[in-house]
Amino acid sequence: MSTSAITEAAPLSLCAREPHVPADRLVAEMVPPPRFDSVRFDTYVPDPNQPSQREAVTVLSSFAAGLGGAHASGSGRRKWFARKPEAPAAPRGVYLDGGYGVGKTHLLASLWHATPAEASLKAFGTFVELTNLVGALGFQQTVRTLSGHRLLCIDEFELDDPGDTVLVSTLLGKLVDAGVALAATSNTLPGKLGEGRFAAADFLREIQGLSAHFRPLRIDGEDYRHRGLPEAPPPYSEEQVNKAAYATEGASLDDFPQLLEHLAKVHPSRYGALTDGLSAVCLTDVQPIADQSTALRLVVLADRLYDREVPVLASGMPFDRLFSEEMLNGGYRKKYFRAISRLTALARDAKGLVAQ
Repeated sequence: MSTSAITEAAPLSLCAREPHVPADRLVAEMVPPPRFDSVRFDTYVPDPNQPSQREAVTVLSSFAAGLGGAHASGSGRRKWFARKPEAPAAPRGVYLDGGYGVGKTHLLASLWHATPAEASLKAFGTFVELTNLVGALGFQQTVRTLSGHRLLCIDEFELDDPGDTVLVSTLLGKLVDAGVALAATSNTLPGKLGEGRFAAADFLREIQGLSAHFRPLRIDGEDYRHRGLPEAPPPYSEEQVNKAAYATEGASLDDFPQLLEHLAKVHPSRYGALTDGLSAVCLTDVQPIADQSTALRLVVLADRLYDREVPVLASGMPFDRLFSEEMLNGGYRKKYFRAISRLTALARDAKGLVAQ
């Protein structure tokens, strides 16, 4: 690469970062990510061919309105959950089930914003971030911290192992008992969580217990990230990626295989902090991923980059060839397809970084 393409400041490097995140930051950051900071129900545009999308807005708007008043363990809870004596008890949460890119996170964040309560009384995080919070605070402290909340929103709800099944089942049960309303999104109905990953039948009681907390709300539609848009741009040359990294203030530049090795040394709860202050992520030599543990770490990083709207410019293989056919047909396939969808969107966002 010619020196004329290099500015005085060299790019940042994800591999050089080893962030340490205090537990109180994990709690304070349980709010909708920057990408969804300004979304509201009236900014969600339902597909006219998918009536379930319009229905979801109506149901969630009503749900949010019912969460006003005192803390859920007091009059607010009795008002929202009051039912006529002859009516069966209703679930104390809503569960948005649908494919990739139908706007579930947009709706979940809109619910958080619409709920009439101080931000400190509402929590929003991914399933991974919730389990990381338990790891950082301990189970009992997590229960105490979240029990005072009016609403807990859990994005990308997945159960990847038996331990998480029992952990989350117990945690949500205690929060529901404390009067906390729940809302979650996933690509898997609550009764099917964990299917294809572990012996779900051995944990049927816990899974059924989780399902009982939620009213499933199906949202149909196609991935809006690809709706009417061109195909994802092909990877750029290594020279183009390097030049863009040096020319873009706040960009990082890393070799993809080295980055994957570095991610193994950083706890996934710190991946958000890993991307602090980045304007773009530039990657060279993107290659297919050989093992599942590495692939799942990349999924978490892709989620954090997407949340923060950080464009990704890459050379090597296109993102839709990151995961093997075996992975895409396995129990984590929905995570991998979500990662492909999000990385593709971020690759489109990065097109303007390359000099034409």
